[in-house]
Amino acid sequence: MSLNDSLKSLQEIDFNDIDFNNIGSWPGAVKVIAGTLLLVVVLALGYNFHLKDLQAELERKQGEEVTLKGQFSKKAFEAANLEAYKEQMQEMELSFGALLKQLPSDTEVPGLLEDITRTGLGSGLEFEEIKLLPEAAQQFYIELPIQIKVVGAYHDLATFVSGVASLPRIVTLHDFELVPAKGGEGSSTLQMSILAKTYRYNDKGEQP
Repeated sequence: MSLNDSLKSLQEIDFNDIDFNNIGSWPGAVKVIAGTLLLVVVLALGYNFHLKDLQAELERKQGEEVTLKGQFSKKAFEAANLEAYKEQMQEMELSFGALLKQLPSDTEVPGLLEDITRTGLGSGLEFEEIKLLPEAAQQFYIELPIQIKVVGAYHDLATFVSGVASLPRIVTLHDFELVPAKGGEGSSTLQMSILAKTYRYNDKGEQP
């Protein structure tokens, strides 16, 4: 039957005469249309209830694949450079150990004060004050502030600061203050107030 014949026979059908309880008696054109509609409905329902979930699962797996590939590349790079990382860690441990050795213990603080005093006197300065201030605990170390007041010429003061910074133990200098020395009007004598800080390792876990 040609398409034109099917359309012509479809136009001649009176749908009021169709018995929905007896599908076998339907005209051929109606059966074709009903079968096509049924196929479309089945395909649509199959996509919504099955294929749609499979598509979402596929997209999720594809996303996981990209993530896993990135993790694999990272792990492969780390594995290839593992020996280099180990060497760097050993170097860091040695450097950290060397820094810890520069932190004075409690018993070495008097010796450090003597070193600072000797450096100042060797620079031609006169000490007005050198005293320890209360300790300040930090997370990994403890600060030991030392208040220093010295009198001398500008270049001698600069030599003293350089000498203190060059001591074998870690000493940092803060809060510089330079004023003319008392009774030194008309001369180049200056009074310098400075806060030196040295450090010791917080091995007892003292809290700030």
